[in-house]
Amino acid sequence: MTTLHSIPAATFRPARHLTLALAALLLVAGCSMPRGAALQSEILRGTDAEDSTVQVIEVTRQTIADLDRWPTAHPEARHHWLTTGASPAARIIRAGDMLSISVWDSQPDSLLTTGEQRVVNMDHVPVSASGHVFVPYVGEVRVSGMSSEMARREIQDRLTPIVPDGQVQLSVNPGSGNTIDVVTGVARPGRVQLPEISPTILSVLAESGGISPSLRNPVVRLNRAGQAYAIPASELFSSPGNDIQLRGGDRVLVEEDDRSYIALGATGRQEVVNFEREDINTLDAVSTIGGLSNSRADLQGVMVLRTYPASLVRETGPYPRQEEVIFTFDLTSADGLFAARRFQIEAGDVVLATESPVPLIAQTITMLRTLRNVNL
Repeated sequence: MTTLHSIPAATFRPARHLTLALAALLLVAGCSMPRGAALQSEILRGTDAEDSTVQVIEVTRQTIADLDRWPTAHPEARHHWLTTGASPAARIIRAGDMLSISVWDSQPDSLLTTGEQRVVNMDHVPVSASGHVFVPYVGEVRVSGMSSEMARREIQDRLTPIVPDGQVQLSVNPGSGNTIDVVTGVARPGRVQLPEISPTILSVLAESGGISPSLRNPVVRLNRAGQAYAIPASELFSSPGNDIQLRGGDRVLVEEDDRSYIALGATGRQEVVNFEREDINTLDAVSTIGGLSNSRADLQGVMVLRTYPASLVRETGPYPRQEEVIFTFDLTSADGLFAARRFQIEAGDVVLATESPVPLIAQTITMLRTLRNVNL
């Protein structure tokens, strides 16, 4: 008959020692477990040192007032637009235009008319590269830069010594210098001739078939005399003051807004995110990417990472102290939420949601329980 003997308690000691050793290793290595983002403490480690090259600012309702005065990191990414004139602008005569000039004279001994003829027509008179037209008995008359009415008066004044009672009529057939090129982003790209009164940009867009509906957050761009201007289409539509008059030689392009920011960490999506409108605050940015992860994100550890050019770094005043700046947000408080709604995201920013340490601790405890059950 076989006798059962109890196993001495000392037999379990090696297993218990192994469990304790593994537990210690898990506690030490807990922060190195696979995860989608770093802890806030890991990112900020060393930033409080005197030789740190990173400035850290907690964004609150108190600090946001000073941050509002900071310069933008990339001013070239902001959109700049022109203002409308006080009154409609007349088309200006330019080199390459063709003039039709009619001179009426009722005098029987007129130098220009003969017999019963009372009018002399001069059609297709070109405006030279120097801006002049040739008028018989007068010579070269400069008309470039004038409206058609100003040019008519100038020619009539020059003809007065020759035909004192003469009357001048003038019309302009615009050349290439008095056209507008609508290049892209509309239903019918092409060249638009300027009418007598310069059209507004909305009129030209409408004549070109309107903005393509497939464009995301379209931006209307204007190239004029070597300068570039831009405005979101939504702002152009909503404010009559932005509907400027165009000039000959203008080029109009409609393109998607190319500004973007990067979303990383414990968020709904980790990707490059395009601006959906002109201004986006921190809460907008977080919600656009699907919000924060319920099980992973640290609501007290939302960050915006931004790089400023060295030319904007100052020791005093409303300027960054370092080129690299980390803005931190506590979304668990009303103060942090209101500050986040006011803080504007800029092109090239990194919006980072750090990992909460709580899930890591929970994983460690689960693994310890598993090890204990295995060794029982």
